[in-house]
Amino acid sequence: MKPISVTISDFPTLIGGGLIYVDKTAYFHSLITDPGRKYFFIARPRRFGKTLMMSTFKAIFEGRRELFKNLAIDSTGYDWKKYPVLAFNFGKIAASSLEKFESTFADVVKACLEASGYRDYDYAKDQSVNFANAMSALAARSETGQVVVLIDEYDDPVAKALKDPDLAVAIRDRLATFYAQLKDSTDLVRFAMITGVSKFTKISIFSTLSNMVDISFNAKYAAMLGYTDAELDEYFGEHMAAQASLMKLDMAEYRRRLRLWYNGFRFTGEDATTLYNPISISNTLAKPAKTFGPTWTETGRPSMLMNFLRRDEFLHVFSKKLPVKARDTEFDVSDLRNFKTVGMLFQTGYLTIKDYDEATGFYYLDVPDKEIARDVALLTMDFMSNGERVSWATRIGDSLCAFEWDEFFAGLGALYAKMCYGPTEGRVQEYSYSRILHVLLVSQGMDVVQEGQMASGRADLVGSYPGGVFIFELKVGGTVEEAFAQIDARGYAEPFRSFPRAVWKIALVFDPDSRKMVACEAREVRRM
Repeated sequence: MKPISVTISDFPTLIGGGLIYVDKTAYFHSLITDPGRKYFFIARPRRFGKTLMMSTFKAIFEGRRELFKNLAIDSTGYDWKKYPVLAFNFGKIAASSLEKFESTFADVVKACLEASGYRDYDYAKDQSVNFANAMSALAARSETGQVVVLIDEYDDPVAKALKDPDLAVAIRDRLATFYAQLKDSTDLVRFAMITGVSKFTKISIFSTLSNMVDISFNAKYAAMLGYTDAELDEYFGEHMAAQASLMKLDMAEYRRRLRLWYNGFRFTGEDATTLYNPISISNTLAKPAKTFGPTWTETGRPSMLMNFLRRDEFLHVFSKKLPVKARDTEFDVSDLRNFKTVGMLFQTGYLTIKDYDEATGFYYLDVPDKEIARDVALLTMDFMSNGERVSWATRIGDSLCAFEWDEFFAGLGALYAKMCYGPTEGRVQEYSYSRILHVLLVSQGMDVVQEGQMASGRADLVGSYPGGVFIFELKVGGTVEEAFAQIDARGYAEPFRSFPRAVWKIALVFDPDSRKMVACEAREVRRM
């Protein structure tokens, strides 16, 4: 089996090391040979392959054809001309203050220009002037008379400063003068690709470059970044078979679980193809384990998201019954002082397109996969408890899995007492209590179905893990016996009676006035 890298995002290094490279060069060839268009932008969540794409573009325009043997672009008749390539990665720029931004911005620009072969960087001149001078000088020296510009993570300095809107605006405006040089140097540029997590439309790169083509929602390029099921079959088949064997699963069940955990990203309304996050696949298959777990989310929540999230707005989205219905205007994040929560959650990968209604123009957004659902649940737990980490949450989950009912009910009662429900009316609906329980169980890694369809109705909540299944019925102002009677009368437990695992039905009763859990009981379901 070819080895998988989890740390390398440099194309020549991957190829030279004999590591797996999922061939996306057919997409790249389509872009670089697009007649009449040469400035492109794409937004994708972090760790989605943008940097590897930029490294591949760099190798293409440097004419390094030997690296592309047996890849799609090698059979296209592409001319392999060599161009000076100015490749910036603005993720390396600090933004804790305007002064820190200025100094690290200068360091990054200087290093990039010198790496491209430009040796006349002038410390006394603005970065935008140095950029313009470099493009002009390098183009003049080149046989082609043009340069290629690649700007990776163009929005990262702004994103890092979002917690301070004045600083974010100052950095955005400072970068605007730099990006404006692309407009003034159009004749010198053979191709430009710009990547980021979000599209800050008021940055001059979008307002001044009328020929900038945003392919973020273009169906033709929807699968250019990320992996499809077909690509997993082609490149990772042996690795998946090895992990399936380790997990003692047949391939069909293994693939079903793999999709549940890591597949679900969709970036266009027209094409329903869903994608795996590349880093999730690499981390999962490079060091296979007997269970799936968080990978992408363990690398850290995006600073862009955490620097702007507001408790009430976040809970407004995730206290609803998903999916969220939104028009494309809600994806706009141009106003640095007044972000749209749905747009930021979409652009950072916490929501994705699940469906699109062409007639109404509505997108239906939901959490992409189980991995991200778990992280959303952890965030929701924090926000529901007013930012205080609920330290006993894991112990509640452990007690449930061990069928230690006294400990579980005591912890659950304390958790409900701690929560802030949001509604101001006197009576909290059953769904609000169910939602909190749902979040708790998901945050502990369980498979959870809320209002799951059963034989004769919908159970409030069904949670499961390898050792057991739990059927919850919640009542506001009712009794434990009424809850169990509903479970039995509507056959909620019937689909699970033949399961080899323990199956429990659990009744929770809440007082409508005090909002406290006032009665609870668990009863094991008899097996067939």
